[in-house]
Amino acid sequence: MGESLRTLKGVGEKTEKLFQKIGIFDTEDLIRYYPRNYDTYETPANIADLNEGTVKSVSAAVCTGVYVSSGRGKQIITTTVADSSGKLSVIWFNMPYLRTQLKKGSSFVFRGKITRKQNRLQMEQPEIFTPAAYEEILHSLQPVYSLTAGLSNKTITKMVQQLLGKFTMHSEYLPQEIREHYELADINYCLRTIHFPRNMEELLVSRKRLVFDEFLFFILSVQMLKEQTEKAHNTFPMHETWTTEQIIENLPYRLTGAQLNTWHEIECDLSGQTLMSRLVQGDVGSGKTIIAFLAMVLAAENGCQAALMAPTEVLARQHYEGFMELKANNDLSFETVLLTGSTTAREKREIYAKIASGEAVIIIGTHALIQDKVIYHKLGLVITDEQHRFGVKQREALSTRGNPPNILVMSATPIPRTLAIILYGDLDISVIDELPARRLPIKNCVVNTGYRPKAYSFIEKQIREGRQAYIICPMVEESDGLDAENVLDYTQQIQKIFPSDINIQYLHGKMKAKEKNSIMEAFASGEIQILVSTTVVEVGVNVPNATVMMVENAERFGLAQLHQLRGRVGRGEYQSYCIFIQGNNEETTSKRLEILNKSNDGFYIAGEDLKLRGPGDLFGIRQSGTMEFRIGDIYNDSAILKSASEAAAEILALDPDLSLEQHQKLKEQLTSLQKDSLDNLGL
Repeated sequence: MGESLRTLKGVGEKTEKLFQKIGIFDTEDLIRYYPRNYDTYETPANIADLNEGTVKSVSAAVCTGVYVSSGRGKQIITTTVADSSGKLSVIWFNMPYLRTQLKKGSSFVFRGKITRKQNRLQMEQPEIFTPAAYEEILHSLQPVYSLTAGLSNKTITKMVQQLLGKFTMHSEYLPQEIREHYELADINYCLRTIHFPRNMEELLVSRKRLVFDEFLFFILSVQMLKEQTEKAHNTFPMHETWTTEQIIENLPYRLTGAQLNTWHEIECDLSGQTLMSRLVQGDVGSGKTIIAFLAMVLAAENGCQAALMAPTEVLARQHYEGFMELKANNDLSFETVLLTGSTTAREKREIYAKIASGEAVIIIGTHALIQDKVIYHKLGLVITDEQHRFGVKQREALSTRGNPPNILVMSATPIPRTLAIILYGDLDISVIDELPARRLPIKNCVVNTGYRPKAYSFIEKQIREGRQAYIICPMVEESDGLDAENVLDYTQQIQKIFPSDINIQYLHGKMKAKEKNSIMEAFASGEIQILVSTTVVEVGVNVPNATVMMVENAERFGLAQLHQLRGRVGRGEYQSYCIFIQGNNEETTSKRLEILNKSNDGFYIAGEDLKLRGPGDLFGIRQSGTMEFRIGDIYNDSAILKSASEAAAEILALDPDLSLEQHQKLKEQLTSLQKDSLDNLGL
């Protein structure tokens, strides 16, 4: 554990709260809050050589006055600067003090994004440096951190610099032979250098060590958990029942061969002597939810409680409604409850009492299900989403409430099998690799921004036929503000383009749970025709009437994430379409998007994506949904992942419970990380 952030000069209550918003609670969290990217401060360019869409520096003199005007609720500050090659218009928002700073004739280095307005280039919201200050950072790599509203990159950078100035050395926890064998640098050097590398080589060296550590600790946790669960006796052995067979018979469709195989593997596990630990990997739309529901019915028929934990309230509510429908269609009488963060205090008390007494048999919710206040009566089965495996801690968290339950993990992220075996080393793996026969394959197209008007008229045509559409906006660079603002602007823009009888609403992660639920319900009921959203819709949302998925700036997303988004359509009887709008013309982007254009098979896409990513693709797009590692990325860093897996196997072969003296520091670090992971879950 680190010290309080208040020990840093300039951190008061307000700043401390902002840091907590991004998961930084003490100085140890801050030192491990790694930059998400780096800015390279290059030699200033000539104004005449500037191109639209780039971030550049120019060394220029202010050649006009500084003007302040108002528009769209913002103060707009403009001036013109010039060098020997030409003139450039420069614009800032809400920075009126620049009037006194920028005197006509004074010279500065301006660095910002080049945009085009009324066919003229301009520089937007540039940083301003004196020539001497710019000289000091020339050619260096400056950290760019993920932000929240009210917390600037400058503030985080200053605090990290201050912390490094009084940095207490960490004791080295990796055994020397491991460091030498895998060519890993010293931990203290890496923690300093990752924030302020002098060049790319230093960055790569420090990043390699930190990624290795992150993967190593994850794999050690997984393997040590496997040791415990392999020996763990199943205190809830279950018998197969006719009820599940009848439900399968009553379904309005036939289960695929892959679904039936997976179901038989689960039945076999649940009736075995040792606890079930199974991962069901299935592509989007392959029918994992019905398998989860069958497992819950089997547990309930055997007198056990079953809990299903979803990553979002929207999805938890959807599962609850789906299960209630299954209950009604099959005359099942199990008491079923929904428990989420927005359940009222009074309802929560009633639900807690029902769970504790055993009256509630099927419990569906978010991670509110594993809070301390929830005492289970006889919890025999927990079904969780891959995203809830943070520190591989749920089972341990739930085990403290009595005998450990059987665990089923559902994953829609198609991870190539070689990586899945490492990441999910504590689980047996089932794969549902067949799509239901009733599903029509989605038609895809990858186009440039010029196609947008055509796309809009296509969406309107679909809406007139009674269908609905999603439009996904790119994540805005955090320093540009919240992604919510991006969605708001886009929604306003297209509300002017589409006829007024088409209801267009937005959805984003910063909205309150209640608002999100009511928007999703209105979309599911057909009241909203176009939903403009960030990627919050990517996980599991099911609206069979939605037939168009349009993704703006598709190049900003990982292929696995785009495939997840595409999985939101094609869920009903109608032909569905996916339009990927490519915002840049880079060949590598086109190559990656072409994989999606050609195939709807998530496992093929993940494998191809892996082949295309070079080791230099460090800040390529993080894959969503697959383990929230702070710095590692299982796709970009698959070689380091394999090395960490080898190292973990060597360590545990020699010392299964890390009791040898040479592994004491390693064990302490692992225990400390596991404790943090439980604290973050509120357990």
